[in-house]
Amino acid sequence: AVLMDADSGRVLYGKNENSCLAMASTTKIMTCIVILETTSPDDILTVSSYAESMPKVKLYIKKGEQYRVGDLLYSLMLESHNDSAVALAEHAGKQFLPPELRDKDTGEYTVEESRQAVAAFTTLMNRKAAQLGCENTWFITPNGLDATETIVLEDGGTLQKEHGTTAAELARIMSYCIRESSCAETFLEITRTGDYSFHANGRNF
Repeated sequence: AVLMDADSGRVLYGKNENSCLAMASTTKIMTCIVILETTSPDDILTVSSYAESMPKVKLYIKKGEQYRVGDLLYSLMLESHNDSAVALAEHAGKQFLPPELRDKDTGEYTVEESRQAVAAFTTLMNRKAAQLGCENTWFITPNGLDATETIVLEDGGTLQKEHGTTAAELARIMSYCIRESSCAETFLEITRTGDYSFHANGRNF
């Protein structure tokens, strides 16, 4: 646990605040702000089979369906939907893939291609965490499902990393989202919403 003064960043109270633990769906805080900073809420994305396959809790989006990014951000933050997180991550991450994948519709992605797009997105998440001084935070998934990965070092050695953060660093990320980001107002608008509904692909959500 941590109680932080958001104005100064000073920790007023902490309990094991520097212990690195799995962060579960609090991951979606960083997913949301990175999506807001790298895409437009009016973008239209196409759902992949990989996004559709995510476990509950989910919106039950289907391969080939198209959604507005802004609508799925509410799905992400109000209901913590795992499939929406992956669809958003693929949409933002694909712009950093080779041209043949960048130009390919995500609805036609193989599972491996989807994973490449998600990995490109989590690279953005980790870059943002590093910019904020979060040395004990590591993102592997955009939805917070437990994951581990092996990093190959420059000297040929390997490092095992787990998806996780600390209470103090999560508070630092949240402080950035609500105060410092150029998209702070939109982040707050989404997360302060009591309920939200939209219509897409012949269905009401």
